[in-house]
Amino acid sequence: MKAAIVFLAACAATAHPTAQRTAGDTISTPSRNTGRLTGLKLPRFVSLKSETARMRVGPSTDYPVRFVYMVAGLPMELIEEWGNWRLVRDHDGSSGWMHAALLSGQRTAIIAPWLKEGASLRHSPAQNAGITALLQPGVIVKISDCSGSWCHAAIQRPRLSGYVAQTKLWGVYPREVIE
Repeated sequence: MKAAIVFLAACAATAHPTAQRTAGDTISTPSRNTGRLTGLKLPRFVSLKSETARMRVGPSTDYPVRFVYMVAGLPMELIEEWGNWRLVRDHDGSSGWMHAALLSGQRTAIIAPWLKEGASLRHSPAQNAGITALLQPGVIVKISDCSGSWCHAAIQRPRLSGYVAQTKLWGVYPREVIE
């Protein structure tokens, strides 16, 4: 375990590139708000592509498995890229490394696990709109778009779609717009 902690500390240290020389001999440090391999925004949300996905302590199959996830579509927050490996965090705050092939760019979210009463799936993006269904905490929804306050969401069984207040979802950032 100590070796894993040391390795994670080493990864964190190398996550910020060293200063580079530019024209005119000024020194600049590249921004680390994008992935070093994909060039996509960091952090960002992704989802599990596979029914079975192993989260590991480090970025290699040589590292022990921390958790095994058994639900395709579960949202994960991607916080770093390292070769073919991605450092991710789940809705409980547990973090570890997953192979990139296990992850999808398909946006999903879960009804906020901290809610006691769940969230309403509404006919339109308004607090006074009719309610299609009451979704319990932990239900996974597919996200097609978000306005910054409401997300258009769908569930598979039963096949329903509608709008959920963005504040009641884990898998989208506050005021994030998704088109």
